[in-house]
Order: sequence, then C-alpha cells, then structure tokens
Amino acid sequence: MTSPHARLRDLGLELPAPPAPLASYIPTLLVPIGERRSLLYIAGQVSARDGKRLTGRCPDQVSMEQAQEAARACALSLLAQMESAAGLDNVEQVVQLTGFVLSTDDFGDQPKVINAASDLIAEVLGDAGKHTRVAIGTNALPFLVTVEIAAVAVVRTG
Repeated sequence: MTSPHARLRDLGLELPAPPAPLASYIPTLLVPIGERRSLLYIAGQVSARDGKRLTGRCPDQVSMEQAQEAARACALSLLAQMESAAGLDNVEQVVQLTGFVLSTDDFGDQPKVINAASDLIAEVLGDAGKHTRVAIGTNALPFLVTVEIAAVAVVRTG
C-alpha cells in the first residue's frame, strides 16, 4: 500500500506549512480515546494558497471551479495539520468534515464544492480518508474566504 506522502507526490502536491491560528484558538487538539489512539480535532481551515486567501462568494463572484479549488486548498491545510499533530501515516480514519461555502441565497451546490476536499483527502489517505460530512452554505465567512472546513480524525498516538 502506498503511503500518504507518496500519494501526495504522485498527485504533484506538497503540503503547505500548517496554518497558524487567525484568532483566539488552537489549530488542533488531541483527545485520548485509549492507550494508543486519540481523536484529532482540527479547527476550521480557511481557503488560502501561498499565503494568499482565496475569497469570493459562489457563484456570482467566483465560479464553481474556483470554489472547488478553494476547497482543495482547505483540504491541503487539513492534511498539513494532521501531519503536524500526529503524522499522516498515523491517521486511522477521518471521521467527519464540516464544510462551509460562502454562497448566494439561491446557490444549492455546496456539496459539489466540498466534494473537491473530500475527494482529495480520500485520494491521499485511501480508505482512512473516507468520512461523514456536512456541507453548509453561508452568507459570511472570516476574511470573506470562499470556503472553510474543519475535521475530526482518529489517529494512532504513542
């Protein structure tokens, strides 16, 4: 079985540095659930690439494709946080993603936007990346980013 790092290389992707918190919170929290396992909670990761926030409301300010790119950027940040907190090789299961899409009142394709993040995480982590999910449309997100996604995973520790 190929490692998550090899899958990232095969996809031509690199993990960014794990983003620092943008307000009063911690980016990750490990909660022990046994001797060698923990739940890893990852704070919402906003859409950004190369230090630049990806902003705009879908679909009137950004296209579906741009919103999906924003979701992929969030997924890479989530993977970077997983790597920093526990190591990608130690992810047993991504349990849930909660995705928010900045969108107009009449836009209903939030699941299609967040699919881009779900698909990338599953490509990198294999079966361990398959998860439950929430995809929500909202009229405001921090810094007017297009997408924000939080996650919970089970990881091996110790």
